[in-house]
Amino acid sequence: MKRLLRTLLAAIGVLALVLVGAVVYVTTFFDPDDLKPRLIEVVREQSGLELSLEGPLTWSFYPRLGVSVEKAEAWLPDQEVEEEASFAAFSRAEVSLSFAPLLRGEIAIDGLTLDGMRLNLERDEEGRGNWEVLLERLAQDREAAEGALAPASAGPSPGSADTGKLSVALNIASVQLREGEIRFRDLQADREMLFEGVGITGSNVNPNRPFSLKATFRLATHDALDWRELERSPWLASDVSLESRVSLGLADGRYVLEGLMLNTTSRLAGVEGEQKANLQGSELVVDAEDRRLRLDEGKLDASLLHPSLGEKTLPLSLAFNLDADLAEQTAQLRELELTGEDGLRLSGNLNLSRLLTDPAYTGQLSLAPLSLRPWLTRLEMMPTMAGDSALADVALTSPLEGNRERLELTGLTLVLDDSTFTGRLAAGLDGRLLDFDLQGDSLDLDAYLPPAEPVSETASETADESTALRSLPGIGRARADEPRPLVPAEWLAELALDGQLSLGELRLMGLDFSDVSLALAGGDGRLRLVSFESGFQEGTLAASGELGLRDEPLSWALAPQLSRVRIDSLLEALGEEPAPLRGRLSGEGELTSRGNTWPELKRQLSGPFAARLEEGAILEVNVSRELCTAVATLEGEESARDWPPDTRFDRADATFELRDGTVHSDDLLVTIPGIELGGEGQLDLVSERFGLRAAARFVDTADAACNVNPRLERVPFPVRCEGGLGDDSSDWCRFDREAFRGTVAELLRDEASRRAGEEVEQRLEGAIEDLDERLGGGSGEELRDALRGLFD
Repeated sequence: MKRLLRTLLAAIGVLALVLVGAVVYVTTFFDPDDLKPRLIEVVREQSGLELSLEGPLTWSFYPRLGVSVEKAEAWLPDQEVEEEASFAAFSRAEVSLSFAPLLRGEIAIDGLTLDGMRLNLERDEEGRGNWEVLLERLAQDREAAEGALAPASAGPSPGSADTGKLSVALNIASVQLREGEIRFRDLQADREMLFEGVGITGSNVNPNRPFSLKATFRLATHDALDWRELERSPWLASDVSLESRVSLGLADGRYVLEGLMLNTTSRLAGVEGEQKANLQGSELVVDAEDRRLRLDEGKLDASLLHPSLGEKTLPLSLAFNLDADLAEQTAQLRELELTGEDGLRLSGNLNLSRLLTDPAYTGQLSLAPLSLRPWLTRLEMMPTMAGDSALADVALTSPLEGNRERLELTGLTLVLDDSTFTGRLAAGLDGRLLDFDLQGDSLDLDAYLPPAEPVSETASETADESTALRSLPGIGRARADEPRPLVPAEWLAELALDGQLSLGELRLMGLDFSDVSLALAGGDGRLRLVSFESGFQEGTLAASGELGLRDEPLSWALAPQLSRVRIDSLLEALGEEPAPLRGRLSGEGELTSRGNTWPELKRQLSGPFAARLEEGAILEVNVSRELCTAVATLEGEESARDWPPDTRFDRADATFELRDGTVHSDDLLVTIPGIELGGEGQLDLVSERFGLRAAARFVDTADAACNVNPRLERVPFPVRCEGGLGDDSSDWCRFDREAFRGTVAELLRDEASRRAGEEVEQRLEGAIEDLDERLGGGSGEELRDALRGLFD
């Protein structure tokens, strides 16, 4: 045993002496710089790169065996060496070997270190990268490069029958890339990206089993190639870190990253605060040969801060699975689920195509019910709406398709509070296109419009003064308040619009519409109401029109048509209880105006409008009874007929001409059996003041209300109405004393020879008292005074 031990110790001593002798020989008689020409030649032959090794090649023996190279640069084949910036460079590179494997005849790399690496990448105006020629050259000469790079001491080149070479065991205990820099200049997109402080650390790097990998770098993105001359800061700066366990399938070009964690902290130019994002995945598989990518159980957590997203940080989380085929330029995002605060949950899937040229996508989208109110408030986009719960319950589901410019929901089902819509909706991502074809059950549009503006205390205190002032010409117009713009003119002027909407029920301005059909079209600064049709107050309403958005001021044109609309239910819906009229209103017009506020539109409203009322009646007053009673009294008779409570008329029509906000008519006509009521008047839409002169005449018809002396058929019974639409309607109208006095005076002079004034006055007493009671305002007394004056 002692002899055996002495023998082993002697063998070890001899081996140590041999190794020491080898080290002494190598360091004394072998110069590493002799390898430089060989390295430069091999790199040139296999890659086309022109290599420059300015620094020395040195050996290291403690604490490990290795070789290092300093100050190396490489130029592409088409570059001018020394005149252009090099394609790649590093300040120092070192490779170290383990001693123990060398004793077994193996080369095991213990460490690989690369300091100060610089890489200059550039894509030209046609989209070709300067690195592509290098990749093509390496792909062609891969096997030759492997043989050429094999060390002489390792024996014959690969494929030789000689097995006496050293085997290389690729198991690198430590890989380090420190303070690297990559510059990418994109001439096609006129931008530059800088990857600075690039650091990569790997431990136990082995192609046959997973190993740990960490990487960090700073990314600066500039939106111009001349940013240095302009001294511009990057519009995006990010700190990026990556951690994972990596499996290298070098034989089949398949790389797997397990437990992926990618963290970024970004800063945007002009925006205070940091944008943070964290990407996790259970497994990321990269197939370099087939150019495929797969990420399982991916999750992106983001914390965003931007003025357009509100003052507070916006947290969002996106879970997904990804499959991508870069060769076919396709990708699938499966089991998408975007979640956030205030109940946000958006799920679906996406299929993407033409990834590298013109990206497009199709898929399915579903938004769980949520309230849009807190989101619109955060984005400072919350409109003032009359309904406190408007937009509080919104949900949708739809297939979708689109590209970088357009998004279309092809089979939309949208729940908007108490309304449900189905159909198609498309929009341009730049806000300049809107295309829809929707059908809905009902919509209360009043809930989404601004509430009626309350009357201020100051306005209430000066109401009487304002009413008096508005009665003067022009004063009402000057004092009109200017509300907010009616339409967003700048946006609509750039909008390409094509839309159709059908609704079972619509409520607008307190009015109810049924079976609504709406068609809109727009482009080149003009918005057209192609058609609007609706059931309205048991009749129909239709309209067409156009809005000139680039005119100054805005120009409006509207052609409304009403057919057999119930006037009584319309007046009651507008708040007039009870309605003074009933009947079926029909009318049509060609109206124009200018401006973008209600006061402007009313001041500029012009055009003709013709209206007629069928099956009509004046409620709770019988004009025929009043006039026939008065005539019977004049004739010395009494009217014993049983009169209905209302005044039914056969016909009521008029033609209105609107000029600069004032409505004029000189052909008002109402026909009652045996009586015609005609007149003329005007209404100022701004001040809401009106004036009307009308007169009733008896006509000889088969259905006359009463028998009238032919001489009385010549006598008009004049009425004068004036006031404001906001005044008490009982004070609007009265007999026109002056007009009636003149007409009756002529008649009574003819009758003076047969009757005395006192007798006629006595007979008129009952009729005048009745007129006084019904018309108010002392009209009967005024008539009595007029008649007394005529007979005196």
